[in-house]
Amino acid sequence: MRTKVAIIGAGPAGLLLGRLLDNEGIETTILERRSREYVLGRIRAGVLEQGTVGLLERAGVAERVHAAGLIHDGVELCFDGKRHRFDFRALIGRTVTVYGQTEVTRDLMDARAASGASTIFEAEKVSLHGFEGAFPSVRYVKGGVEHEIVCDFIAGCDGYHGVSRRTVPAGALRTFERVYAFGWLGILVDRTPAADELIYANHARGFALCSMRSLTRSRYYIQVPVDERVEDWSDDRFWDELRQRLDAETADKVQTGPSIEKSIAPLRSFVAEPLRFGRLFLAGDSAHIVPPTGAKGLNLAVSDVGALADALIQYYTEHSESGIDHYSDRVLKRVWKAERFSWWMTSILHRFPDMDDFGRRIQRAEFDYLVSSESASRALAENYTGLPLE
Repeated sequence: MRTKVAIIGAGPAGLLLGRLLDNEGIETTILERRSREYVLGRIRAGVLEQGTVGLLERAGVAERVHAAGLIHDGVELCFDGKRHRFDFRALIGRTVTVYGQTEVTRDLMDARAASGASTIFEAEKVSLHGFEGAFPSVRYVKGGVEHEIVCDFIAGCDGYHGVSRRTVPAGALRTFERVYAFGWLGILVDRTPAADELIYANHARGFALCSMRSLTRSRYYIQVPVDERVEDWSDDRFWDELRQRLDAETADKVQTGPSIEKSIAPLRSFVAEPLRFGRLFLAGDSAHIVPPTGAKGLNLAVSDVGALADALIQYYTEHSESGIDHYSDRVLKRVWKAERFSWWMTSILHRFPDMDDFGRRIQRAEFDYLVSSESASRALAENYTGLPLE
């Protein structure tokens, strides 16, 4: 088989890259080791920056985002029961949209199927070859038969545990990582959200978040030790702990019910550099991971593939390698700013195992400064709604 761009991974990053390129007549093939149903069954975040919505519009897949997405003008932070709202629209004239990552994936997947573009699910033993030279290829096994795709470029959009980054020669890659000593225990429930916007809470018992997926489906999180077992948390235990970490007004508005999904997500900060290796590019979670505190994971992945799509379109339409030559440096500037913001949000909202009274007072001072300073509030709004790709 021959294609122009082989894309590894059928998550939102790979699907969006494929859509943007296909719209310009650049042939792509997507390989995914899981089934379509498995990919659509993954529960992920759902806060979209304006830039992310703009790229979905450009891809022609934003109809449902606009119809079902919830536009949020701000967000609330709560410290030991004291809540403060940051009005993004008033501060900087921008907003975010709450729309589940699963739904973004579904929209992109449906659009790709309708276009007839090639997607190969349940591709086993995927391996990447020849990307240091002019003739890269991808090999995989399907139905017990080995296949090969010859291509011009390979885009590794297959996540943190995917094959793409692991294939890079050891001496060519540098990684930076911070692993946190806690995770987020999350619960999904078909109940009306406790608030119209997200509430991030810092409490002596640990962090909590009131979030949502729609007007009738809520998502709640609490901080737990990284070695906690989800089996040890009944629904009743979760609801009791959540309410203790919220201010009284919000706690009273939490509508409990049987969980339809419950899981623990570990937190880490991770960046790989560079993001280009000959004709192989890394994008999304294969290149970087952020703690979910700043709502940056999906948005960074979208920003990556938007930049990569522009670079590849320039290559094919203008016969210029400028875009692909500068892809890594350009993207990493934004990645590190998002890493900084996500680390900062994590550091001011969570209880750390080694935190003493001094650290707790610093957190409180940070919150008080955010509340009292318009400049600090604007900086929070700018970062949360998304910095531009330079």
